[in-house]
Amino acid sequence: MLRARTAKAILLLLTPTILSGCILVGPEYKRPKAILSARFKEAQPAPGWDKARPEMAAIPKGQWWAIYNDPVLNALEEQVSLSNQNVKEYEAKYRKARALVTAARASLYPTLSGSLNFSRNSQGGTATSTSGTQYSSGMTRNTYAAELTADWTIDVWGKIRRQIQEQVTAAQASAADLANAQLSYQEQLAEDYFELRYQDTLKALLERSIRLYEHTLAIIRAQHQGGTANGSDEWQAQNTLDAARASATATDVSRSEYEHAIAVLIGKPPAELSLDRDIMTSVVPDIPVTVPASLLQRRPDIASAERAMEEYNAAVGVAIGAFYPEFSLSASYGYSGNPVQSLIQISNRIWSLGASASQTLFEGGARTAAVQEANADYDSAVASYRQTVLTALQDTEDQLSSLRILKQQAGEQQQAVQAALHAADVSLSQYQYGTAIYTTVLTGQQTALSNQETALQIQESRLVASVKLIVDLGGGWNTQQLPSKGSLQKDNPLIPAFLEKHSGK
Repeated sequence: MLRARTAKAILLLLTPTILSGCILVGPEYKRPKAILSARFKEAQPAPGWDKARPEMAAIPKGQWWAIYNDPVLNALEEQVSLSNQNVKEYEAKYRKARALVTAARASLYPTLSGSLNFSRNSQGGTATSTSGTQYSSGMTRNTYAAELTADWTIDVWGKIRRQIQEQVTAAQASAADLANAQLSYQEQLAEDYFELRYQDTLKALLERSIRLYEHTLAIIRAQHQGGTANGSDEWQAQNTLDAARASATATDVSRSEYEHAIAVLIGKPPAELSLDRDIMTSVVPDIPVTVPASLLQRRPDIASAERAMEEYNAAVGVAIGAFYPEFSLSASYGYSGNPVQSLIQISNRIWSLGASASQTLFEGGARTAAVQEANADYDSAVASYRQTVLTALQDTEDQLSSLRILKQQAGEQQQAVQAALHAADVSLSQYQYGTAIYTTVLTGQQTALSNQETALQIQESRLVASVKLIVDLGGGWNTQQLPSKGSLQKDNPLIPAFLEKHSGK
């Protein structure tokens, strides 16, 4: 009879648990619409510009830098994810976010605790009889106890499930932040690498110019010794040569700084990295461009902002849940008696079952303010998401226009280089035959060098713009690489299926 009553009481207390699967206070998450255009303005065909086609060049998934076919760059980029300390910081933040999911999820289940106790109690003491004899009038006893206690807050209104949803989406946002940080440092390394190669190529150009100036100086000295040139021409030629040597040496300053920056990006002290000199590639790969809407799936910063919206949406539900009463169950079972050998007996058994409900009746508007605050945070997240999308569109359009314009400029500049080189050769020949003054030679050579330096700068700008465009398009990343809500909770198979159902994506 006692067992039947106990079972009935337990069933009655578990009724709120059964009902809790049907209630989830707060708004359901629906992704707000982003501000998008149907197509990229700068991706449209224009004179001198061919729109990139997917079949022309594909961005390698996860290894977008391989599109440049540079083994040195490939080896450096592979080390960013492994050794970059800033990336490791974001990775630690992601692990913390996962731990917070487990902490929030634990509230769905009972808290079980056990205790073992021993006490020795004495009552009374020694008494003296009328005849003066002392005797013991007290009693001393030992008590042993072993008890299990369970406490359970029932998630009737879904407040705990909203907290779990909040932490799960926060963990997904953290994963997107990690991917975005990794992509950003990979981009920074590629840009520094091409800047370093620009300095190498510039120095090679200056060294070629130095050899030309040495040749010119030798001609002028010979003519000076022969009496057909004056001393000022020789000094001007010497000055031009010395200035070119100084400029070539100056490139080592910037190169060293870029090399040091690359070392730090791959997690090494600058003293442990030395890169051999090499010229900058002359090939700028074609980047496949799709529609703007694809950025919503390809950019980790947009994914992070979108996940933050659901996080704050869940926080609204948590705040609304504070308006509803809280139901709790408690139970204990154990034994208490003496001696310890006979402790586990029916006669020494103790148990209890209990239930409670609590409701805040007045708090001066704090709960209403909390809901208003949560709604404001959500609205802020929506605005941040839409601004992130707009900025992504702007960045992409910027690089598309840069590549289009720089490609045209590169062609025009190359024509200027050829013309300047030809003019420099002609003026030097004329000087040798005495039909031109040295100032004409000097101007021609300096113009040719300046045009070649500009051509190199344009090429470097095109490479950097191509890196930025690849990263603006997501670098081959996709939202499918985010951890699913199920995977963030798979280590505990007791998670109710309704959590996945009510958590959105």
